[in-house]
Amino acid sequence: MKVIAAYLLAVLGGNIAPSADDIKNILSSVGAEADDGMIDLLLSQVEGKDVTELIACGREKLAAVPSGGGGVAVAAAPTAGGGGAAPAAEAKEEKKVEEKEESDDDMGFSLFD
Repeated sequence: MKVIAAYLLAVLGGNIAPSADDIKNILSSVGAEADDGMIDLLLSQVEGKDVTELIACGREKLAAVPSGGGGVAVAAAPTAGGGGAAPAAEAKEEKKVEEKEESDDDMGFSLFD
């Protein structure tokens, strides 16, 4: 991911065909290690191709990836009338403490891993 980001930064900076050295310079400027194998793989895959066409092709592929979230549970509002005890019982049920799930702020990966 970091190699792709460095490649795209070089293209954005005006270098239409960045070399391995260009990518290594960008990565070293932020203190990231450059993996020669990944750089060579990327350069071999994008050789002779236009970046805007690659991005457009990638968008089409991502459109087919399911990204639906889970359903949202909605609690029903208490009805008026009835008795005074029912809303109090519902309030106690809503106050149950749910276990806190382990936080995945970085979703299991980092931009520069």
